[in-house]
Amino acid sequence: MCYIGCMAIAKLSTKDEQFRKFALHGDMWKVVRTVCIPLAVFQGINQLFSILDTLMASHVGSESVSTVAYLSQMQVIVSAVGQGLAMGGSIKISEAYGAGEYELVKKRLSTLVALCAIIGLAVALAIPFVPALLRMTGTPARFIEIGSRYFAVTLVATIFSFFNAVYIAMERARGNSGRILRLNLLTVVLKLSLTALFVYLLRADIVMIAIATVLAQGTLLAIACRNLTASNDVFSFSRKYVSFTKEIVGPILKISFPVIVEKSAFALGKTVINSMVGQYGVITVGALGISNNMNGSVTGVQNGFQDGGSAIISQNKGGGTPRRILSAFWRILDINLCIGTAGYILLNLFAWPISGLFAHSATGFDTTFQTTIVSIFRYDSISCIMLAINSSTMALLFGLGYTRLTLFVNFCRVFVFRIPVLWYLQRYTDFGSESAGIVMAVSNILVGILAVAVIIPVIARIKQTEITEER
Repeated sequence: MCYIGCMAIAKLSTKDEQFRKFALHGDMWKVVRTVCIPLAVFQGINQLFSILDTLMASHVGSESVSTVAYLSQMQVIVSAVGQGLAMGGSIKISEAYGAGEYELVKKRLSTLVALCAIIGLAVALAIPFVPALLRMTGTPARFIEIGSRYFAVTLVATIFSFFNAVYIAMERARGNSGRILRLNLLTVVLKLSLTALFVYLLRADIVMIAIATVLAQGTLLAIACRNLTASNDVFSFSRKYVSFTKEIVGPILKISFPVIVEKSAFALGKTVINSMVGQYGVITVGALGISNNMNGSVTGVQNGFQDGGSAIISQNKGGGTPRRILSAFWRILDINLCIGTAGYILLNLFAWPISGLFAHSATGFDTTFQTTIVSIFRYDSISCIMLAINSSTMALLFGLGYTRLTLFVNFCRVFVFRIPVLWYLQRYTDFGSESAGIVMAVSNILVGILAVAVIIPVIARIKQTEITEER
């Protein structure tokens, strides 16, 4: 068997072997709690810090927060490559881990790191041309004037995040959710502390906010490099195991490419939405970004269960335990729906005081900005419930490696359910800035319905084929 030969070359630690058995045979409620809760807690705290980060940017001024909201989507387009590779690579690593093919785990991990290095170099070479690139993408002149240096600095952080995403994905695959929580908490606390120092004490502009991100991501990168090279076990990087052969790179790229396209297209779509919303003024763009952040305090937690769930599902796929795949999916769906419903109620109860925090700036309180935030959020908040269905569906699809389906669902979310609807609202209704919230509600309701339609045949296929074969 490959197991014995692989073990002679690439060792698996006792802890990793115990987790593998737990993921494949342990009580599924306990597996989900162990893997997903630390990730969900981090995502919730991370979103809270993201809100506080936006709050600090709003202290610089409403134009600054709108610039950050707009350019953040541009940054996501670039980071989608690294995030997509990390997602696709982690799926294949988890499958190999579940199947007991440990040498393959090490080869895929080492090759994934090398691929990120190549992509990072390409992004670094583009940094001097940031203003021209922003003009080519149709970025409003005012945002280029305020944010070109900010965006250039964020690209450095993006390069760091490529490697960090791979490292976090590796830790997630081996069940080290507690370590992920601790490391990410360190990163966001450092980022928030530096941002507060630069904004409130040094009275700096948004460029220094980006520098705070670079320093925080750089710290995590240093820890990642140390942990990835500290030992010689399966989950460590080794140049000897880097292999650009079709057998190693092919499966990773096959799964990663749809994820890269999906994340890039989704961010591009949001950039288009921000451009369209810009006709109501830069304040509306900022208000939409803040509304998204408010919802993110709930949907971010759901994404933690999505990330952990996809790792559990991919391991059980590799381990040949299809019954547990569905067991994990139903538990994640139940949890996400409970979180979404509770979050929807609480956020709507406290929408005014929360939005009021963002209306304070160095020049005073902006009542118009607060009103705009709330008017958009009232519609946008339905995301908390409908995206619970979508994120649970994504956990199953990612875990099974059905990334083409995830691309289809999220492509429809933006380019079918969002942009055309906003175009219609702007031309044939007089809702004004509320259109930004209405389109978010419509698109998220429809994507929840689409997710159900997509997942039904997937579940039926698992029951009819894989479970039948298992019997």
